[in-house]
Amino acid sequence: MTLEQLLTGFGNIFTPWAMGVFVFALLLGMLAGAIPGMSGLMTVVILIPVTFVMEKTIAFMMLSVIYAASVYGGSISAILFRVPGASPAVMTLLDGYPMNQQGKLNQAISTAVFSSAFGGIVGALILIFFSPVLASWALGLSSPEFFAVIFFGLALVSTVGRGDVSKAVMALGVGIFLGVIGFDPLASEPRFTFGNRMLLSGINFIPVLLGVFAVAEVLKQVRTGGEMVSSEQDTGPDSGGSLLSGIVPPLSYFKRFKRIYAVNSIIGTLIGILPGAGATAGALFGYTFGKRVSPKHIREKFGTGIPEGIASPEVANNAACSGAFIPLLTLGIPGSGTTAVLLAAFILHGIQPGPSMLQAQGNIVYTMFAGLLLVNVGVLLANRPIVKVFTQVRRIPRELLLSLILMFIVMGAFAARNITFDLWIMFAAGIVGYYMTMYNYSLAAFAIGLVLGPIAEPSFRRSIIKAQGEYTVFLERPVSLVLIVASVLVFLLPLLEETAVGYRVRAALGLAETEVEP
Repeated sequence: MTLEQLLTGFGNIFTPWAMGVFVFALLLGMLAGAIPGMSGLMTVVILIPVTFVMEKTIAFMMLSVIYAASVYGGSISAILFRVPGASPAVMTLLDGYPMNQQGKLNQAISTAVFSSAFGGIVGALILIFFSPVLASWALGLSSPEFFAVIFFGLALVSTVGRGDVSKAVMALGVGIFLGVIGFDPLASEPRFTFGNRMLLSGINFIPVLLGVFAVAEVLKQVRTGGEMVSSEQDTGPDSGGSLLSGIVPPLSYFKRFKRIYAVNSIIGTLIGILPGAGATAGALFGYTFGKRVSPKHIREKFGTGIPEGIASPEVANNAACSGAFIPLLTLGIPGSGTTAVLLAAFILHGIQPGPSMLQAQGNIVYTMFAGLLLVNVGVLLANRPIVKVFTQVRRIPRELLLSLILMFIVMGAFAARNITFDLWIMFAAGIVGYYMTMYNYSLAAFAIGLVLGPIAEPSFRRSIIKAQGEYTVFLERPVSLVLIVASVLVFLLPLLEETAVGYRVRAALGLAETEVEP
């Protein structure tokens, strides 16, 4: 029955009008993700009024395709300019931009597009065949389990903190602190605002991330006189240049990234199911899990410009994009900001998402499913011409290019909330990010704290309130107990790896790795 309805969904798309809408949504989504300030969320909001003059089936397929394409599109500007066009690309730039600087732009883009497509297809297949089961699982998670999941992501900071875990933990703490500024989510009392009313609504993470990554890089380029897009690109057989013209990635990609693809496509989908997490949290989890499952000689090079550092977040954030549709369609609970907008669009069209939606609105739902599968094939086809347009920026004089990039950064920061105060936050974050990079503080750990901290706090507080102040509530529930214990282990394991005791323990467990240089 599912396959029959899915084929009907494909049939709805493979008509001249619907295919034209699909191509429009694909290109618009990729451009929206690649240009800071646009984002898939804003594009979906802008196009909601247009859906009232369209057939519902095609309209919601269009909105879904825009969302999925924008998640990949953010990696283009992240790799080229160290500017996350969309927030899910914030971890992609950590290795994508260094690869660009090393003259490996083609390989970086190839890795991003194939990994995105793989994660998106796996996430869509899980969405199609396992939606009701996974939705029931997500609904069964209470506040202690939800906190334990996020706490597990925070504990992975010891893996991200390459070279100096203490600095990574400090950066994580600063990120968490900035994330909790503003009104208390439960008591509605201002915290750490110091009498400044502009801080009452909190500090939005988008201007901060644009500051610490993009503005900091512009400051660095001004100081060093370097190029944001390397003019010397590798055109050798391993550069990935020829791969951009292919639709199906070579087997060598699957062999090289088999652990990352297998783990992160599942992890990303599960993170996407959690309400409020979305593709950005999926990218954060994906990067840390990808580093954890990579061989030691690869793990140590994360953040310096390696393909594994691109594949890890790109697989996870695109899988999380599909996963976010599971609670939306089966429970009526949005899994991300964009799916919250889609929920509003459903309601405006007189459709109530919930347990009966797969039966009551099967034509709409399975056309959306077909669109989410096809969009990943479309990304492979449309990627080369779009990237070719963006790479022409290397012809622009350096001073003008830096000015244009800074202009788009400002637009992206302002568009988040339309508040001028966010621009000051962005520039301040840029100065801080510049010195954090100079003194080897982990920007990845900072981003993890900034994004996951505000998600974890309400669940932690609700758990303690329901348990009447008993902190043992996290140890009394099987799922949260396992996750808390696992969090402690994954935090301590990297600290023990370099010690003699740690090596003996891993050798006894058969986990010790032979040091082999790639």
